[in-house]
Amino acid sequence: MTPPFAQLQTPIGHILHVLTARCAGPNHVRQVQARLVVLDLSSNTTLASRFINVCHSLGLSHLALRFFAHLPRPHVFICNTLIRAFSLARTPHVPFSVYAHMRKNSIHPNNFTFPFLLKSLADSGEFRQGLCVHTHVVKIGHLEDIFVRNSLLNLYASGGGDMALCRQMFDEMPHRDVVSWTVLITGYRKVRRFGDVLMAFEQMLLSKLDPNRVTIVNVWAACSSVREAGMGMWVHDFVRRRCWELDVTLGTALVNMYMRCGRVDEGLKAFHSLKEKSALTWNMVIKGLALTKNGDGAVSWFYKMQREGVKVDEETLVAVLSACSQSGLIEKGREIFSALLNGEFGISAGIKHYECVIDLLVRGGCQDDALELIRQMPHEPTKTMCRAILAGSTAHGKLNLSELSPRKLIELEPENGAHYVLLSDLYTEMGRWSDVEKARGLMKARGLQKDLDRRFLERRLQDSFPESHSSSDRASGREDDMISSSIVSVG
Repeated sequence: MTPPFAQLQTPIGHILHVLTARCAGPNHVRQVQARLVVLDLSSNTTLASRFINVCHSLGLSHLALRFFAHLPRPHVFICNTLIRAFSLARTPHVPFSVYAHMRKNSIHPNNFTFPFLLKSLADSGEFRQGLCVHTHVVKIGHLEDIFVRNSLLNLYASGGGDMALCRQMFDEMPHRDVVSWTVLITGYRKVRRFGDVLMAFEQMLLSKLDPNRVTIVNVWAACSSVREAGMGMWVHDFVRRRCWELDVTLGTALVNMYMRCGRVDEGLKAFHSLKEKSALTWNMVIKGLALTKNGDGAVSWFYKMQREGVKVDEETLVAVLSACSQSGLIEKGREIFSALLNGEFGISAGIKHYECVIDLLVRGGCQDDALELIRQMPHEPTKTMCRAILAGSTAHGKLNLSELSPRKLIELEPENGAHYVLLSDLYTEMGRWSDVEKARGLMKARGLQKDLDRRFLERRLQDSFPESHSSSDRASGREDDMISSSIVSVG
């Protein structure tokens, strides 16, 4: 057996040692690359793969790609290493380009080629290219590999995929592991089919497979979305029986589930039990208190968060401003928004913050102030703002202000007949009959039908006074995604 010091005397051993222990920046990487070229060792699979991995770890993937481009016919192991590096770096298109280069040069892929290639296509939403790769998998004969199958499931369960195809492929699998079930459950959550999430979870347990942390996060997200506290508590008991430690991701998902289900005491108890908390964890508490219309509690936690040294983010401010709006804390909401505009939080006021404050003002009968804020803000008015102004002005008898909102809504959505109906109905209430005819004539000219019944329109008005609940649900959906995205992809 050759002693280790003797191995370092060989060119390959020396280069490996440099790559492992001494490579710390672009200059070292370029020197190693030059040495590989001079010694004609670029095609050595061990050296080439180590070189690519070092480039990836140092954030120098472009040098790895340049190195790869000069290889006449790289080994499949080198190609797989490059695909993996760029997939982990979430660099779109490059992994598929490497795969296309392999096919063009008759470099046969193996079962290690496809998982990271398919992950890259799923992450970048390249669904059509994924379908092409699926046909190659079938043709080459790697479909029976469970890692490849799970990667295909992940592709179809991704944002640009197809859950029907995902379910079909899942049902056709001869063997399924925890990743297979978790990908299916995650896919259902992404398309907001929460009932299917819970049903798939129950089927998974019946198949005698234990879930992993990613599974639990997605199940709790589904429970919170449909306010299924019973199932969420059962899963919590399951986690306790398994003696799982609640890390920040799992703990945040648990707090979110309890708070959105209205179980505030349990949510706060879960929050205090966590050893580590993120800004997102705090946001869950503030938003949960807002949903229960405990604005004073939400504001108190907002200030407590700052005293604890946790930096507030954009979602924190949306949550606390929403809480002020729903609880009628007009002056407190104005105070927090003023601090935001003055740069006290180190965050620029975004469109969601303006929507919350306009919501706050119209709820408090300050329509004139809301309109003035819309005129001064650096953003174009949104549909949410217009509907809030419309509902608030109508509720407080300021029909002349109400007229402005349907006009802006028509500008934003000219093909939506509901806006014309709202404008026509407002003119009717104001006795402006000639304007009624103009509105209806414009609607007819654009081929729109007054086919929405009165109750639906009234419900729309009520819902838009303002859209706090629907906005909260959308925000909560984003938070579920944020919680899930903090876990390593199951694909």
